[in-house]
Amino acid sequence: MLSQPTNDPSSHWASRINVSLRLFRTILPVLMFLVGLGTAGSAQDDIPPVPETAKIKPGSIDDVSAIGTRNIGGRGIGNWYSQESEINMGRRYAAQVDRSVELITDSVITEYVNRLAQNLVRNSDAKIPFTVKVIDADEVNAFALPGGFFYVNSGLILAAGSESELAGVMAHEMSHVIAHHAARQMTRQQFAQFATIPLIVAGGSAGYGAYEAASLGMPLAFMKFSRGFEAQADYLGVQYLYKAGYDPNSFIDFFEKLEAMEKHKPGTIAKAFEDHPPTEDRIRHSQQEIARILPPRAEYVTDTSEFQDVKARLARIENHRDLNDKKNTERPELRRASSGNNSDDDAPPKLSRQDSQQIAPDRQAGN
Repeated sequence: MLSQPTNDPSSHWASRINVSLRLFRTILPVLMFLVGLGTAGSAQDDIPPVPETAKIKPGSIDDVSAIGTRNIGGRGIGNWYSQESEINMGRRYAAQVDRSVELITDSVITEYVNRLAQNLVRNSDAKIPFTVKVIDADEVNAFALPGGFFYVNSGLILAAGSESELAGVMAHEMSHVIAHHAARQMTRQQFAQFATIPLIVAGGSAGYGAYEAASLGMPLAFMKFSRGFEAQADYLGVQYLYKAGYDPNSFIDFFEKLEAMEKHKPGTIAKAFEDHPPTEDRIRHSQQEIARILPPRAEYVTDTSEFQDVKARLARIENHRDLNDKKNTERPELRRASSGNNSDDDAPPKLSRQDSQQIAPDRQAGN
């Protein structure tokens, strides 16, 4: 006897759930494999300290003499973005930044910062040109977008005590671009989104909402990086600073200074920059890197008179701006002159002399 089709809604949904679970069990191994490939580099991004007895492999990330010929970050399963797509992406977001901030246009300051940046680029593993701009903002901050679009806040320049300190921060930020950290982080986020596909199948619109929400934070990959990527940017930044002729210890000195500044006066450092001051482990790793893989030099550049001149010039510009802002907010209130139609409100107050005849009776009463 043939069974009659049922109209029971619970039976219908149970059938859908069973199909979804079978599909989930089928694709789960594939998803786990892809996610594993996408995040496999995360452990390697945490640069371990180089053992004292270890030999530096030629052409490796530890070989400072090979800077400029090394392929840092690479592409493939861990980075789905081509160089062209990274540049286009960075250009699009850079245009958005330019529209939303006020830029320093003083030619002396912008030319100096650009020249400092290009010197670091020449002594790095960069494969693309960098475009550098200075933002007129008090917060201590700097960031680089994919494709080499680099921004430095005026607050960072004023906070730096020397040229080498400023160069150290810039070298760190450039390292994020050189190692394709934004593209690699976005690739990992896309791998992670694959895990939400079963939710979409089994959960309908609720699952799709989880998928959609997961993609909203993608632009944060430009500004906020994983601990492993920050450690790698430390490692490369110290090398590029050294290669450009600066004292690599300035890198550690300035980040320790930033950490102290934020503790003393919270809000000095931009939110996206708060993770940059290194922990004790990052400081120790940088010190070990300097001691073990950077050949000592007789002389290092620590500061230049040009940096101090540019810093003083920038301070004058900032002070002038603040003074003008203060004047605009403290304007005296003015009353419009009367047009001839004297009213009680517009007329000056009337003064009357007290009548001596009215005072006399009081005096007599007091006698």
